[in-house]
Order: sequence, then C-alpha cells, then structure tokens
Amino acid sequence: MSLGKNLQFLRKLYNKMTQEELAEKMQVSRQTVSKWELDAVYPEVDKLLELCELFSVSLDNLLREDMTAYDEAYSDLRLQRVESFRYIEYTVISGDPETDAIERMRSTAKAAGDKTPDIVGWDFPCVSQEQTNVHHMHGYTAAWIIPDGITPPKDSEVLTNPACKYAAITIKNPMVAPFSIIPNAYKTLFAYMGANGCSEPDEKNLVKCFERSYFVDGVEYMDVFVAVK
Repeated sequence: MSLGKNLQFLRKLYNKMTQEELAEKMQVSRQTVSKWELDAVYPEVDKLLELCELFSVSLDNLLREDMTAYDEAYSDLRLQRVESFRYIEYTVISGDPETDAIERMRSTAKAAGDKTPDIVGWDFPCVSQEQTNVHHMHGYTAAWIIPDGITPPKDSEVLTNPACKYAAITIKNPMVAPFSIIPNAYKTLFAYMGANGCSEPDEKNLVKCFERSYFVDGVEYMDVFVAVK
C-alpha cells in the first residue's frame, strides 16, 4: 500500500489541508511532505505517530491499508444538517433483506398516497451468530420518510428522528461493488470525523446512520449519513 497516497487522501479529509499546512503541523518543510507523498522518503517513527494522532488513524491504517480504495466513486464529503422527520420503519432478516424491506416501505407509502416516496435504510445489528454464520442471513431496516400532507396507515408506529448534524458522502454507482464500496464509504466518513474532531451523539432515539439511493440522468447514486455532535 502507498503511504503517500494515504497521506494525500487524509489531507483531503482534513478540510482539504495543503502540504504547507501539514508541514507546519509536523514541523518539517513542504518539500519533506512532498517526498512523503511521493513515497520517496518515509517519515521517522515519531513523525508517523504524530501523523496518526493528527488524523485519528492507526499505524496499521496508515501503512497497510489502501485508504484510497474506490476513491473515484466518492464525492461531496461534507457535514450536513438533516432536519427532523417522521418515519415508519420495517426490518427484514433474510438472505436479501434490503430488497424486501425497501419494497415493503414503497408499497406502504404508495398505499398512503405518496407516489414518490423517500426511502432510506440501514443495517439492522440484532442478528444472531447462527442466523449469520449458519443461514447466511443479515438484517436491514428500511424507513419511509412521511411527507407533510400524507396520513400514515392507522396501524403503523410513527417515529420521529430529531434534527441533527450528519457527516455525509455521495457514492456514484454503489452497486458496482457494493460489499466493498459501501463499507469503505463508512470507513471514509469515520476517518473524516476523526480528522475533524467529530464524535457520535448520545441520543437514544436518533437514527445514527442511514443510506439513501437515487438516480440522476440514469446513473445511480447513494448518499451515506453518519450522525455527529
């Protein structure tokens, strides 16, 4: 893996830090940072540890991981305020829970008169080891965000997500390699949060992370959100 490429990637996460700014923080010359990023020279151990502390990553992350994997698929890394919304959720545990959960929420929304439903989703963590390892199942929760003027079904439980700030990233063509691209988007967000001093909020009734898919000019995109303080 390339230490130099990882440093370039981390600088971009850290409010698009310049080589000059990183050099000042590390108390080295800009030329030294440039050599690090070209893999012409490796930082000394103490500087490696300082880089890890600055960017909130481990030595393993910095030296062994390819932190730029699928970087071309990602754009618009940002902090975004998401206003409070009401929603109905539905969880499925199966071999393909995403499709079933999303379709259930779309049907519910359309039956209530919402012709263009806003559906988001997230992994459902409460799955047993037997379900995962023996039956190859996992869980997924889909949620229909109820728009103003629409009355939800009477027998449904309507939940409210409070207004919150989220770290967010946009993925282009997420289904090209979903088991790599989507998890790496979360890794990128957590690295971004660490580099910018963000932490996860403590609110119990908050949707801590979610995904929203949509199409623009026939191209699929996915926005991934992780709540921050």
